[in-house]
This record gives sequence, C-alpha cells and structure tokens, in this order.
Amino acid sequence: MARWNSCNILHVAPDAKRLWQFDAKGGGFALDRELRASHAEKLPAKGVAKSWASLWQPKLNIAWLPAEAVFLRVIELPVSTFEETMAMVDLQMEKLSPMPVAQIVWTMHVMGTHHSPARPDGTVEHLQSVVVVIAERGGVEEFLGRLEHDGYLADRLETPLLDQLTAVTTAAEGSPRQDGTAADAWVFPLVLGGQNAALTAWWVGGVLRNLSFITLPAAGDRAKEVKDQIAHIAWSGELEGWLAAAPKWHLVADPVNATEWETVLRSAVDEPVSVTAPTTAAELAARTAKRAAASGPSNLLPAEFSARYHQQFVDRLWLRGLAYAGLAYAACLVIYFCAVAVLNYRTQGVESQVAAMSGSYTNAIQLKARLGVLKERQQLKYAALDCWQLVAEELPPAITLQRFSFTDGQRLALSGTAPQDQVNTLFDFNTALKKKQVNGKYVFDQDKGDTVNPRQSGNLETWSFSLELRHSEVGPK
Repeated sequence: MARWNSCNILHVAPDAKRLWQFDAKGGGFALDRELRASHAEKLPAKGVAKSWASLWQPKLNIAWLPAEAVFLRVIELPVSTFEETMAMVDLQMEKLSPMPVAQIVWTMHVMGTHHSPARPDGTVEHLQSVVVVIAERGGVEEFLGRLEHDGYLADRLETPLLDQLTAVTTAAEGSPRQDGTAADAWVFPLVLGGQNAALTAWWVGGVLRNLSFITLPAAGDRAKEVKDQIAHIAWSGELEGWLAAAPKWHLVADPVNATEWETVLRSAVDEPVSVTAPTTAAELAARTAKRAAASGPSNLLPAEFSARYHQQFVDRLWLRGLAYAGLAYAACLVIYFCAVAVLNYRTQGVESQVAAMSGSYTNAIQLKARLGVLKERQQLKYAALDCWQLVAEELPPAITLQRFSFTDGQRLALSGTAPQDQVNTLFDFNTALKKKQVNGKYVFDQDKGDTVNPRQSGNLETWSFSLELRHSEVGPK
C-alpha cells in the first residue's frame, strides 16, 4: 500500500455516477472528497486521469462492477500461498463457473482460515475459505467501454459485496458466532437489474460456507417465494454437510429496505430477524481501496485491457513531453527572433548615427592626416637644423667636412677629408655624434648607420659614414 499515493473508487449506480477520492494515510485511505455526476456528465479529468505526477505519486483507479454482473462461489481449500491457491481454484473453475471458462474473467478473495473437524486418526487440516468472483467477459468489456467513454481507465475491477462481508466479520458486535455448529444467515438487500434482491451469506461456526442471491417478487405471495428460495439453499447445505442447525437470521439494511425485507423474512423463516444498519457507501469504498491496494495483481480486469491502458499512459506521457518540448522550442524561437529584432533595431540606429557622422568623420580624418604631414615637416625641419648644429659642435678642427646630406627625413650622411694622422679622430667624431642626446634621449639610432670608411687619397684620407635619425626624440628647442 505504501507505493500508492491516492485512490479513486467509481460506482456507476442506476441513478448517477459516484466517485470517491482517497489519500493514502496511516496505513489506510482517508476520504478527500466525494463527487456525484449524472450519466450524461463527464468525470473530472484532473481527478481521474494520470499524468507525469503519477510516476512519483501513483494513483489507483478502481471501478465497482454492478452486482448483477458477478457470480459468487465459496470453496474450501488447504491453506497455501496466493499463487498456489490461484492454481487450485483454476483447476476447479470448470465446476464453479456457470459459463464456459473461455467466456469469463475471475478472481478470488480469502475470507479467513479455520481448522477442519478432527479425523479418525486425530489429524486436523488447516483450511481457508475462498470467495471466487466470476464475471462474464462480454459484460466486463462492455462496462469498460462505458468507463473509457467517460475518460476513466480502471486499474482494477472490484465488487463491494466482498467488503460488505468483511465488514460483518470485523464488526465489534453481531458478527458470526464462532462456537461449534452455530449457523448465521446474513441478508444484504440490493437491486439486481431493477429487481429487489438480496445477497445471503451463510456462516457456520464462524466459517463462511455459502453465498447466493434471493429475489423479492414484486407481487404475489412474496413470503412463500422467498421461503422456497431459502429452503433450496438450506437443503443444499444439509446435503453437503455444512448446515446442521437452523440459522440465526440477520438483516443488514437501511430503514426503507429494512421495513420491507424484515416483514417478508419473518414470514418466510418463521424466526426472529435482527436488523443491523449497513456500512455506508463511503466506508465500503474505503474498504475496497485498502483491500485492493494490499491484494495481489489478480482482479476482474482482463489482462489485455490493463496492458493497453498502460501503453496509452506511456504514449500520452511521450506525446505530452513532445508537446512541452515543442512549446519550449517555440518559446525559444520567439525569444530569439525578438532579440534579433531588437539588435537589428539597435544596429540600424547605430548605422544611422554613423551615416550622419560619416561626413564629419571623413573631414576629421583628412584634417588629422594633414596635421600629421605638417607635424612631420616641422619635425624634419628642426631635425635637420639640430643635426647641423650637432655636427658643427663635434667636428674636429683638423677634419674637413665636404658633404652634409639629410635624406628621407631620417638618414644623415657625412663625408670629407682629413690628414692621415687624424684617422682615429674620425672614429671619435662618429662615436661622439652617436652619443649625442636631446632631452635625455639619443638623437641617433645606436644600432643603425654605416661606420667610418676612410680611404687614402694622396696625402689625405677621404672619409664617409652615415647615421639613422630617431625622429621622435628630435624636435624644436
């Protein structure tokens, strides 16, 4: 039961549809709400349909089969496991079923255990009373078709008759007597196909022995008809050996049915009849929910319907997942296109600003270029003058400067003559020029330029060298 989070019980009554919704609490089910709808109305999909939440909050959908759609049989079997008991019932199904086995669905419920009378050798057998519930497959499929039309996909098909019997056996007062061969007959009025009827349950020594239906004629000698039906059941019990004494009669009915049935029963059995208030429909639904949640997989729902409902549930989850993924993808596309539109709008605004500024920007670029040319001219002008001054300051007296060339705005070429004994002075002159600084920085590049190249020409030495100017360090003084 712990794995169920909630449970729905649906009862398709002749006058309306009734739905009880339970929440699993404290080892049982607590009623959350009760709904009543006409046969033309649809059941609330939110309450009965299964969704993604059902994966971690399992929901059990149960439907009550109409009483006229089921047959009840009571058999005794040795106490065994549920699977072995199912196998034993299956072996007897040809004898138990009022219809061909291929045309029915069936399940079972254990109504308690007891010990058999001692045999001559003193051995006692441990037995269990099993109620076998049988329904016609065609009727079940038709009933499931009506439920599907209302949007209710049942996980189990149950009958509340079992829970009415359980309520009697667990009652604090008035439950079947446990002593010896004491017999108790319990009558539960109900409607079968529009006719008044009742389920009669026979207990002997606290052991359930027989379940059968009796009908209440609408006219004629009603007491005699009921007496004949009860007599047939009693004769059967006497022949089978489980009824050895007259039973004590109990009527479980509401005030309206109790008035009608008590009079008929008293006349039919000529015995006192004790009247007990029935279990309410909501209490029966809670009992059904607890019993179904704790029982095994066997129930009156055909296996192919269970498999189809499960596959529909899985397919529905996939389709909803794909739909949600499609909606999320569509939302992402909308966000993407909105973002693109906003960025395009901003881009167009920037492009408009650029177009408006392009004229002034072009003019500014041209003016900047002109300014750079003028600055370069000014720089070159002062650089040539500075170089001339530096050469004049460092030129040794014995050396003659014949050529001073300033080309490309950065290359200074010097040449001239010098006495042969002044060759070393030429190297000192070259070194002194390279070390010249203006504003703390070298005027000439220390790694570039040609070194002194002296050549003998008669009694004199012809010389030449070049220096690379660093424009950034040279400027007006």
